[in-house]
Amino acid sequence: MKPEVRKTLKNVALISVCSFAFAFSMVPLYNIACEKIFGIKMEKGPTGEETLAGTKINKNRKITVEFDGTVNSKLPWDFQPSQLTMEVVPGKMYDTHYIAKNNASYAVVGNAAPSVTPVVASSFFQKTECFCFTQQLLKAGEQRDMPVRFVINPNLPEDVHTITLSYTFFINDKATALAKAPSSSLTARSAP
Repeated sequence: MKPEVRKTLKNVALISVCSFAFAFSMVPLYNIACEKIFGIKMEKGPTGEETLAGTKINKNRKITVEFDGTVNSKLPWDFQPSQLTMEVVPGKMYDTHYIAKNNASYAVVGNAAPSVTPVVASSFFQKTECFCFTQQLLKAGEQRDMPVRFVINPNLPEDVHTITLSYTFFINDKATALAKAPSSSLTARSAP
């Protein structure tokens, strides 16, 4: 093999390994940036029952939870909460839902990014069921209720009286392209 071909192959292999390492490190770096720089707690999935076991309900305290929903400008959906506010008691489980509608003439896949404000409340707001845990596929014109089940930890600082749960839906271009493909095996998921 010629030396210049061997050198080119080594460079291609090195670039491939570096690209893989960079892509592999993006998720942890993104999570660190969100949590440390922006103060956004990234979800690790649903809170299990073991987290809720032993939680005491504080019936003497009321927290107002505000709900907000938006879509990125590239996503052809309508998305809003079914209710704007709810008064809750820390330690008790609550259910609400958001409503999403695909206005496109084709199937679209979206991912929801949650945020909780004030930032200090994010670690005390625990979702046990949420559409944000998985990507959501809506067929052309489809409308769907997307449930959220949550509990506020009674250890929430006393000076927090209002919490805002906000979701922004973004288009998942890759999954949408697969959904639009004629032989797509991607199936619609109901919101968990």
